Amino acid sequence: MSQTAAPVSPYRDIARIAVPVSLEMVFQLALGFVDQVIVGVLGALAIASVGFANSITFIFVLVLSTLGSGAAILVARAHGAGSYSHVSRTSGAALVIGVLAALLVSLPIAVVAAPFLRAVGATPDIAAAGLQYFQISILALPLVVVGAVASGTLRSLGHPRTPMTVTLLAVLINTLFAWLLVFGVGPFPELGLVGAGWATLIAQAFKAAVLLVQLYGPRGLVRWALPLGYPEWRETSRKLLSLTAPLTVTELFWTVGTFLYTVFFTRLGVQELAGSQIVNALEGIFVVGSFGLMSAAMTLIGQAVGQGNAALARARAALILRMGLLTGVGFGLAYVATALFLPRFYPQVGQEVLTVAVWGILINGAFQAVKVRNMILGAGVLPSGGDGRGVILGDVISAFVVGLPAAYLLGFVLGFGAWGVFWARILEELAKVAIFTVRARKLRWEAVVSSPQALAEAA
Repeated sequence: MSQTAAPVSPYRDIARIAVPVSLEMVFQLALGFVDQVIVGVLGALAIASVGFANSITFIFVLVLSTLGSGAAILVARAHGAGSYSHVSRTSGAALVIGVLAALLVSLPIAVVAAPFLRAVGATPDIAAAGLQYFQISILALPLVVVGAVASGTLRSLGHPRTPMTVTLLAVLINTLFAWLLVFGVGPFPELGLVGAGWATLIAQAFKAAVLLVQLYGPRGLVRWALPLGYPEWRETSRKLLSLTAPLTVTELFWTVGTFLYTVFFTRLGVQELAGSQIVNALEGIFVVGSFGLMSAAMTLIGQAVGQGNAALARARAALILRMGLLTGVGFGLAYVATALFLPRFYPQVGQEVLTVAVWGILINGAFQAVKVRNMILGAGVLPSGGDGRGVILGDVISAFVVGLPAAYLLGFVLGFGAWGVFWARILEELAKVAIFTVRARKLRWEAVVSSPQALAEAA
């Protein structure tokens, strides 16, 4: 009697991608958290300076890393359709375009870093303390982009554990070198904040190199290939950029909005800025516990679109959103619990900084499920359904019409200070989830899978 293999559970399909990706992002955020804890020994100004520098670098990292997201969607579609030559051309083109774009951004900014920091709102003491750290961090940008594209390609090919493992090793390397170089252990020089920057650069170089070897090396997962001739370059780039452009625009608006909140905290004072950076560093670790669901949406919905299966795409989107609610609530409660341990993590920052951080954690933790839903819809479901316009609309309106005006009103005009800015960010998330949810309900997956663009991208 022949036996039919049991169908794979959809939860297992999602977990196979989501768990390694979430762990990878937790490790990645832990890298920044470790830096913050180590430099926190140097005082509140050190935390504020590193946090301000990272908030700028974060803009360019997320904007350029959208090439990895766009490549992941196209690779998932091509993989679902069995077109492996398209996988090779897409990943190769994304790497070349990403590195060139990162160099065009990072080199000029590194040269004029001092006036640049002052121009974007750094106070003189923060700009002076964080200058060299910022220069080193921005020069690591091409390596970060390589890691993003390679990681996205590996996940879409069904190898999400590889980026997770490599990222864990990179975090360990970063931690070791940060300790050695910040404090000058043994034969290593005592570099202070600059040592944390060099540790991050070393870790990102390691991560990029190992991921490229995993992708193009002996495992033979992808053949190194670039589009041949101008017509093929134009077509491959068009497909990549048509998906990447909406993601780039929305990440640009989102990160600029996030940076403007940092400027508000800067204007409130060093203590408020340091407290907000502690909130952001810890929140990132717990929010990205659900990050893998976004990648799962990108990969699994993309594969369903490549297979022409509208019902499967719709079902996967709904299931991933339900799982996001559960993880958002669970990790939100865990995030709130970290408020109890702040004095142990940051013994040198002072009570005022800790008070700001505790209230920020409580406010943000209560609404983490909303942030997770926005993450899945805005970076997974809507782009996979071809609604890049809805993502841009949600990000622009929520940040620049709701959140930032509310932050100025609550934080400065009404005098609520840091607490007002924290609540304004929650109002932004609530406005965003309303817009994204309406747009998601309007998606017609039958039209998505049968569109000429989707069919061409899978070919």
